[in-house]
Amino acid sequence: MGDYFHRQIQLWGEERQNSLSSKKIVIIGCGGLGSSLAIALGSSGIGEIHLVDFDEVSVHNIHRQIAFKVGDEGKYKAEVVAKLVEERCPYVKTVVHVEDFDSFTTKEIKPDLIIDATDNLPTRAKIDIWAKKIETPWIYGSVEAFNGQVCFFQKSSFSAFKVSDKKPEGIAAPIVMHIASLQANLALRYLVGLHVKKDFLYYLYFNDEGELITQKFGMPV
Repeated sequence: MGDYFHRQIQLWGEERQNSLSSKKIVIIGCGGLGSSLAIALGSSGIGEIHLVDFDEVSVHNIHRQIAFKVGDEGKYKAEVVAKLVEERCPYVKTVVHVEDFDSFTTKEIKPDLIIDATDNLPTRAKIDIWAKKIETPWIYGSVEAFNGQVCFFQKSSFSAFKVSDKKPEGIAAPIVMHIASLQANLALRYLVGLHVKKDFLYYLYFNDEGELITQKFGMPV
């Protein structure tokens, strides 16, 4: 195992690396963000990863949902992602939940961290309510067009957002992977005990000149 995680051990030491094996996380959604998150975190040494998604793979998903390939159409996303994660890392246990978020929350699972990889605001509002109920932080991520947002929620409430059922615009694959990467970095820092800026929203976008702009906002607590 030391060889597999050698470069991470160089980064934060054996004690922190070993501590990951006792951690349990939940990724809500196994599409664009969820695919990238599962690949990034599934090979990090986290002991148990719960994957929640009731959707099946469609051909139009594949260009940006990097866990899937042509031929996966019709398969449950959570099952495909779980298989890929365990094939890449023998030290992680994946638990598949082919169901919606409301059904999942009835199972009384208590993770160390919740990660949002959904694509709609109403579900994120529900994640926030559940997270507060079980006293667990969660990491929000969203993408649209060439824009993205990330926030580590602990005390602040998602009600600061205007929650609607607005459908997202078109999207390109790189921004999905970029936002998932930021979420994954926050998750790993938190899980190994490094400092994380909490209740702080990062908004990233490309302007008309193609420049990447990052804005930061403190969320009301």
